Amino acid sequence: MADNTNSKDVNPFQKQKNKEEMQKQLITFALMIVFTIIAFVVVAAGVMDSMFVIPILLILAVVQVGFQFYYFMHLKDKGHDMPAVMIYGGIWAALLTLAGLGVITWW
Repeated sequence: MADNTNSKDVNPFQKQKNKEEMQKQLITFALMIVFTIIAFVVVAAGVMDSMFVIPILLILAVVQVGFQFYYFMHLKDKGHDMPAVMIYGGIWAALLTLAGLGVITWW
């Protein structure tokens, strides 16, 4: 007969692994909220020159995108090779497009 797939018995190792994964995702989510608050405060306070504000905002945005890809799109997990290739390929294409537009604009 088939195994009961609705069993409430969870492997203790898998339960601990799931708990650690949830903790990592919550910490990452909290960090992204903190980065968003920092970006808002930097812009709303208006105490910095825009020459410094824009790079700070771009750095915070890149870090948040990295968190999104790595944790919430599960690129750190095994078996996600093809989505990872597609996402990294899209990032590469976007960077090439921006570089090309930058060269065209300032040539």
